[in-house]
Amino acid sequence: MILVTGAAGALGMLVAERLADRDDTVLGTREPQRLKAPLPVRQIDFDEPGTLAGGFEAVEVLLLISAGYGEDDTVTARHGAAIDAAEKAGVGHVVYTSLTTDGDHLPYALPHRWTERRLQASTMDWTILRNGLYAELLGGLAAPSADGRITAPLGEGRLAAVARADLADAAARVTLEASAHAGRVYELVGEQAIGGADLARAHGPHVTYEPETLAQARTRIAASGAEPFQVPMLVGTYSAIASGFMSRTGSDLRQLLGRAPHSPLAAALA
Repeated sequence: MILVTGAAGALGMLVAERLADRDDTVLGTREPQRLKAPLPVRQIDFDEPGTLAGGFEAVEVLLLISAGYGEDDTVTARHGAAIDAAEKAGVGHVVYTSLTTDGDHLPYALPHRWTERRLQASTMDWTILRNGLYAELLGGLAAPSADGRITAPLGEGRLAAVARADLADAAARVTLEASAHAGRVYELVGEQAIGGADLARAHGPHVTYEPETLAQARTRIAASGAEPFQVPMLVGTYSAIASGFMSRTGSDLRQLLGRAPHSPLAAALA
């Protein structure tokens, strides 16, 4: 049996769509009553370890979609509880959606690297998908204002952004053929690096790119109602892109997909 956790999240829902015609797949979410899906749904709440033992029962392959909404210690506790429970339940293989190698410069990298080490020290087979940042995320972080200005503090930096649909396709493929990918770490970023000026041109001649400073962005994000932990996460993401650390495009994505990845610009603007 295959279990997909985080099935109510954006990536999890896309993976669930790709596995919807299978009779050996179940979905996991903390609020199963809210998930409308053709597949069976189990309550899986990483913040409530008591839900995990039954949730992982009879699971052979676990697609562990990272639960990154929170401070580092919260996220590592969630992932640690999930891996502990998977071991006790006899899960044979865990596929984990991690963070691109160049993401070590991002404020939220630590829980991903911690989880990778925990998996590699576990009793289970494992595969690590080091996902790049979503093109859709960049499209939101650098969206034009009502007067047609993109002010995100990206400087001249570019991001090797990847369409979320491509990452869902890759995750589904690897999960279905897990044994063939045991012990592998895949780098899954886009094949085109895009920045603020590229986004402005893609939006059309009515949009200009006039980047703000990181300090201005911090003030704007803090005033937007963001959670306290989100402010440094978002500012740090801008900073890593602007500083040129997120533009490298070498990737295993095309190999796993068996096709060319989608255009990150098209995904960002969608």
